[in-house]
Amino acid sequence: MLEDWLRIATEPNGEEEQQMATVSVRYIVDDVDAAIAFYRDDLGFTEIMHPAPVFAMLSRGDLRLVLSAPGGGPGGGQAMPDGTLPRPGGWNRFSIEVTDLAGTVDRLRAKGAKFRNEIVTGVGGKQILVEDPSGNPVELFEPATPEARLEQPSFRESSGRSVDPGLGGS
Repeated sequence: MLEDWLRIATEPNGEEEQQMATVSVRYIVDDVDAAIAFYRDDLGFTEIMHPAPVFAMLSRGDLRLVLSAPGGGPGGGQAMPDGTLPRPGGWNRFSIEVTDLAGTVDRLRAKGAKFRNEIVTGVGGKQILVEDPSGNPVELFEPATPEARLEQPSFRESSGRSVDPGLGGS
């Protein structure tokens, strides 16, 4: 199960090594300040650090989001050896579970957020793709069944932690 893999880092021999507390995702963004405002104010992230105009680190639950501007090196935004600069966009994304998808979409649309699609219903629930200010997708997901929830009861019991799956309004 993917959640088990994300929770447990294993050695090559398969023995349990350590609990993985945080998953880190890096997004390349055109404007770090605009991205911070979007993720903090609209999606409930906390700003951890913003030591330079081309870099910031945010968090939400066990997700650490690292933001880098293209060409902002050294680091994740620096050019590749052939000179190619990283750029925002693409289709890889992380998912945020929400309790009221339609209400969340209405609130974000009122703030000018751009969506790649309309709400779709799949086998696990409803989802939609919202773009951050640089065009990186974030999937907003409302589960249809308890099994589709991102946080399973077995993990909650073993970790002693619980995360509010809703997005706070602002």
